[in-house]
Amino acid sequence: MADNRHAGSGIDDFLRDEGVLEEVQALAIKEVIAWQLDQAMRDRKLSKRKLAELMRTSRTQVDRILDPRDGNVTIVTLQRAAAVLGRKVNVELV
Repeated sequence: MADNRHAGSGIDDFLRDEGVLEEVQALAIKEVIAWQLDQAMRDRKLSKRKLAELMRTSRTQVDRILDPRDGNVTIVTLQRAAAVLGRKVNVELV
């Protein structure tokens, strides 16, 4: 165990040492947002097609919004989706 330079360190330290901390954090944030939007859609019993219609966009764009691995979704698009679902996007620096 003495050979393991990560022994006793946290996951953030490990990811930072590997050079992927920011990438992993960004993906985690996107996954949470996609999950929250999906849950809001379920609560309101809205299909992807209906959400797209209400947003005045395509079903493909809704698929992008709900795919945390898609890096081409803007905050404006997330705000529009959230507004249709009766929610809002809140971004803060901590």
